[in-house]
Amino acid sequence: MGLFDKFKRKPMPESQSAPEPIETRREADELCAPVSGKLIEMVQVPDPVFSSEMLGKGCAIWPEGDIVYAPVPGTVTVTMGHAVGIMSDDGVEVLVHVGIDTVNLQGRGFTGYVSQGERVAAGQPIIKMDRTAIASAGYRDCVVLAVSNSAEFGAIELTSESGSAVEAGAPVVKLSRA
Repeated sequence: MGLFDKFKRKPMPESQSAPEPIETRREADELCAPVSGKLIEMVQVPDPVFSSEMLGKGCAIWPEGDIVYAPVPGTVTVTMGHAVGIMSDDGVEVLVHVGIDTVNLQGRGFTGYVSQGERVAAGQPIIKMDRTAIASAGYRDCVVLAVSNSAEFGAIELTSESGSAVEAGAPVVKLSRA
C-alpha cells in the first residue's frame, strides 16, 4: 500500500481544455518545478505536516502563475482537486499539493486536467488554481512538491538556492539512489 492509497479519492472538478504543455529540462532522478516562482525548502512551508517532511522531502514554490505542471513523466495515482499524485517512470512517488489547508475548499478554485490512471509527460498541465479564490478564502497558494517515498533515496537535494526564482519546467530537486 503506497502513500497515495491513504488519501480519500475525490473526483477532480470538471475538466476544461488544458493549456499547452511546457518544455522541461529534466534528467533522470530530477523533479521539475511545477510552477514558476520563488523556491523554498520544505522546512519553510507554513504547514507542520509538510515542514516536518511527514509526507516526504522535497521543496515548495510560491507561485507567480496559476497553471501547475507535472514535474515528472509517469502515471497519475490520485487526484484530489488541490493535489495530484504521480508515480514517475523512475519509481519516484511525487505529490504536487497546491496551497496550505486548501483541502477545506473541497475542490473549489481548482480545475483538473488529469485523471487517475492517466499517463502524463513532464511539463503537462495538471491543475489550474484560482489564486484569487484561494486568497479570498483565507488560504495560501504555496505549491508543494513532495517525494512520498523519500526513504528509498540516499539524498534529496534542491538544485537551486532557497529563495531563488525558478521557472516552471526547470529542475529543482535531485534524487540520489540509496
